Amino acid sequence: MKSFGRTSLLLAALLMLLTAQAFASTLDDVKKKGFLQCGVSPNVPGFSTVDASGERRGFDVDFCRGLAAAIGVDIKFTPLNGTDRFPALQSGEIDVLYRNTTWTMNRDTKLGLDFAAINYIDGQGFMVRRSKHITSAKQLNGATICVQTGTTTEKNLADYFRTNRMTFKALVFGEMDETRNAYDAGRCDAYTTDASGLAAQRPVLAKPDDHIILPDIISKEPLGPAVRHGDNQWTDIVRWVFNALVIAEEKGVTQANVDQVKATSDDPEVKRMLGVTDTMGPDTGLPQDWAYKAIKAVGNYGEIFERNIGPKTPLKLERGLNQLWTKGGILYVPPIR
Repeated sequence: MKSFGRTSLLLAALLMLLTAQAFASTLDDVKKKGFLQCGVSPNVPGFSTVDASGERRGFDVDFCRGLAAAIGVDIKFTPLNGTDRFPALQSGEIDVLYRNTTWTMNRDTKLGLDFAAINYIDGQGFMVRRSKHITSAKQLNGATICVQTGTTTEKNLADYFRTNRMTFKALVFGEMDETRNAYDAGRCDAYTTDASGLAAQRPVLAKPDDHIILPDIISKEPLGPAVRHGDNQWTDIVRWVFNALVIAEEKGVTQANVDQVKATSDDPEVKRMLGVTDTMGPDTGLPQDWAYKAIKAVGNYGEIFERNIGPKTPLKLERGLNQLWTKGGILYVPPIR
């Protein structure tokens, strides 16, 4: 009986060790190496591009920077195409994927991923030449459509045409730049991807004003950061850093005034968020001033939007559904308490 008991204890200890190894903490790994490895799009204007100085900029890029700042580490970026992005996350090559990625059931379950938040509410659309006098996607029966592989757009495209009893020919490419260039060269009648992606690609065309984005939206595309399944602490961290940037906008906390607000605010949620009271950060493995550091680094959600993809940028995107719930949109996150 004693031998059996010892064996059982040893097996239990071994199982616990193997389980701990299988679910090693991403946060510990990030702290140990001293930087966050963030997977992003190679070149989607407004979302992730390299500027003239060699610095990566964009909407998704800023959320990566905010996450790194909250943890207190440096940031490194891995540009990934639609096919490589999930293997890179699954293998541990990157710590988080912030790359115009749609949250779907298949990705959430079969691929072993968790989506921590929705940072942009989008939908698939079509871009066509103005000279074609097309006003609706339902006029594209028999058209040749340029589409990128490894994305949800391929299946959405097939579903839309099948549902509407229309036919089409797909020209499929591995990279967004290839897809756009083929459309710009006249190899297809229309170009389809997320509406935000179309807005990002139109300014890069040879003659942007010669093209229009049709009003039809044929899918739901909730875009957001993905992490590996099984590390609940890391999922919580990615989720709550994003949530804090949204709440900061709700509360009027900006990159410019965050120091003053931290010193003077009487708002209990703001004080919890900025680390003046409670231990919201340390409870998740983050510093006490985690949200302060994130806001100081990149500003609140609204600032990130306006700086990268808003009406005053080449993309000229309105907030729309991505407006705060208090202002007519559906951007709504849980409270910090």
